[in-house]
Amino acid sequence: MSKAHRGTGVRTEFNHGRGKCPRCGTENVKVLYEKEIDGNTVKICKRCNAELKNIAKKEARASKAAAAAAAPAEEAPAEA
Repeated sequence: MSKAHRGTGVRTEFNHGRGKCPRCGTENVKVLYEKEIDGNTVKICKRCNAELKNIAKKEARASKAAAAAAAPAEEAPAEA
């Protein structure tokens, strides 16, 4: 089957979406993912986008575990 429409969204962007990632400094990579870093919205590469998602996922798990550990401690004196 034909893949004629692959990459059509990138063709309209300057340099076909390629440039330097402001986060990692890698040059000539596709910078397609918009993220807010230090109050500025910038376009970053795929690897940095995945890394930021993984960091957010780890922080969410840690806060959920901390909340779960604090909840039984609050309930214990009420039952006694």
